[in-house]
Amino acid sequence: MHRNLPMIFIRIAVALVFLTEGALKFLLPNELGAGRFAAIGLPFPNVLAPLVGGAELVGGAAVLLDLYAGDAALMLLVIIATALVTSKFPILFGRPLGPFALMKVPHTGLMAFLHESLTDLSMLLCLVAILIESGLHLGRRRPWYQSKGL
Repeated sequence: MHRNLPMIFIRIAVALVFLTEGALKFLLPNELGAGRFAAIGLPFPNVLAPLVGGAELVGGAAVLLDLYAGDAALMLLVIIATALVTSKFPILFGRPLGPFALMKVPHTGLMAFLHESLTDLSMLLCLVAILIESGLHLGRRRPWYQSKGL
């Protein structure tokens, strides 16, 4: 148990962030859901925001409960990488990045990027740790000769 304690804390931190952010996409759709997705420049925000919010809720719960946590971490890595590219990289470059708008921030550049993306970068590293520790199980099935008997 003592050896697993750091990973338990990492799982709790990741779950808190993704469960909260997933719920907020539904509770505050104009500010943090479809409205934010539209402002950033993401396509089909009314479909994409609830889809991402649901994935964050399911992924956060899976990480917390350690049910296919590696697979959930991979899914959440895709979400967090997309968030970095669409909403934080424009801050780094100080201009819109393709269709992705530059959010209203007082400063741009490296330090502003690091400040605005602290949670995203922390989650990215924690998700990599969970993925390494848990591994991937999706699509892996036991051969018939290894299955448990009736």
